[in-house]
Amino acid sequence: MEGPSVSSQAIPVKEDAPVDAAGSSSPSVAKLRKLLFRRMLIGVNDGRYFLGLFHCIDKQGNIILQDAVEYRSARQSSPPTEQRCLGLILIPAACRSSCQVDCSIEEKMSLLCLE
Repeated sequence: MEGPSVSSQAIPVKEDAPVDAAGSSSPSVAKLRKLLFRRMLIGVNDGRYFLGLFHCIDKQGNIILQDAVEYRSARQSSPPTEQRCLGLILIPAACRSSCQVDCSIEEKMSLLCLE
């Protein structure tokens, strides 16, 4: 019994779009590739912070951190005192209040560049 035949088709790419070594045609994707496996600190709306390695982001802006640690304080006015190891976590874009990447000043400036 044979299944339906599947023909492989090439996906058309705009000729004027620049393509990097990884085959990506978007400058935004190239910038995000530079952030892979960098240490990232993300604050959420309820006052907690998550520190972990940037693993990926989806089209909606949800971020996945690996080897994540949660930091929270018992009171709003005090610095984070409690911590908990979580592993792989997803942080929804709607909950995110801040995001910091651990890299040099030059790298941060190049990531902020809108060109």
